Amino acid sequence: MEETGKAGKKSNIEINADKGAKQNSHPGREEWPHLIRIGVMVFVTFAVSILFFFALYRFEGFAGIWSKLLAAAMPIIMGLVLAYLMNPVMLWLERCFKKLLSKKIKSESKLRKVSRALAITGSVIILVAIISLLIAAIVPSVIASISGLMKTLPKDVAAFINMIKNGNFGDSKIAELASTGLQDATDYIENYATEKLIPEAQKYVAQITTGVISVVRGLLNFIIGIIVMVYVMSIQETLAGQSKKIIYAVCKPKTGNIIIETIRKTNEIFGGFISGKIIDSLIIGVIAYFGCLILRIPSSVLVAVIIGVTNVIPVFGPFIGAIPSLLIVVIQSPWHALYLLIFIVVLQQVDGNIIGPKILGSSTGLSTFWVMFSILIGGGMFGFLGMLLGVPTFAVIYYIVRRVVNYALRKKKLPEDTRDYTKTTGVDTKNNKLKYE
Repeated sequence: MEETGKAGKKSNIEINADKGAKQNSHPGREEWPHLIRIGVMVFVTFAVSILFFFALYRFEGFAGIWSKLLAAAMPIIMGLVLAYLMNPVMLWLERCFKKLLSKKIKSESKLRKVSRALAITGSVIILVAIISLLIAAIVPSVIASISGLMKTLPKDVAAFINMIKNGNFGDSKIAELASTGLQDATDYIENYATEKLIPEAQKYVAQITTGVISVVRGLLNFIIGIIVMVYVMSIQETLAGQSKKIIYAVCKPKTGNIIIETIRKTNEIFGGFISGKIIDSLIIGVIAYFGCLILRIPSSVLVAVIIGVTNVIPVFGPFIGAIPSLLIVVIQSPWHALYLLIFIVVLQQVDGNIIGPKILGSSTGLSTFWVMFSILIGGGMFGFLGMLLGVPTFAVIYYIVRRVVNYALRKKKLPEDTRDYTKTTGVDTKNNKLKYE
């Protein structure tokens, strides 16, 4: 009986050993549910966010509440955006001040406080100086260009019509059709001015007044936003620490590490893309201005501003900026419009092949197809802001999905490179390898 009991105990030990061996034969299996939960959580969050914004924008009741909340929170949002954009400048200034003051201030905590205060002050001065210079350099020239364009527009349109009427098209029907089309357009504008524009002048005056009030409100929001930016910059480590504290309190350590790593990658993608696009667009705007001056393009400042601003939108930005620019110039000088078209094509080739890759690098990790996909979806759902932020947002989603997929492939001991799957016909279940034709 004792031998039987020993044998029974021994068999139980062997069974437990076999179970342990089977569990150990699949190392990291416990990690798989964590990544699955992260992937599901990200997908659900993304889906709920889309439904939430759809409800806010599509239903009047929600839209009204959303508008009020957005208007109230605008200074805070503006401050957070400014803090995010100016944080690299502030950190660089802080390092510089620490080096300069390290010999005079021996206390580490005091050195850190003084350097941070000076760095924040310097960041605010730089921000205000940049905005002031841009306004002083661009706004008067743009206003002058628009005023000059409005003064000469009737004369230019009449000259353009006469040129078409008297031009040698080689076909009188084409000339007649062109003349008739322009005459219809002129009649429409005149009728619109007499029947709608003048009677509704009072409404337009009210809209102008509302616009002035909006400008004043925007200026106040900007000032409050700078104050918020200062506070956020001064306590950013505390805010980051509180966020990590909440993450580790809610999630398991392994899950928390994955979330924080994903947040860091998100910051890397958004920061690299936004700052790179701003620098790239400024360079393109400056080159466009000097190019227009050399080619003697009419309304050079206005055209350069349009090209520079629309360049922040990937892929479609150059086309969006080229259309109004060419329309402005073609009325004043068709030949200069042709020069401008050639110049824009050359400039965008230089930007796409030389300037853009040097500045942006591979900050998003997306192919051209996914960039176009994200711009179209983002623009269709959220307008200009969606076109601008659609690329980095989709890049983050792409990064998370790719990480989950690659982890699953590693667990199955399958290759992770996409090129290995382009010509495969399946997986050989015997040796767990890809099969090819």
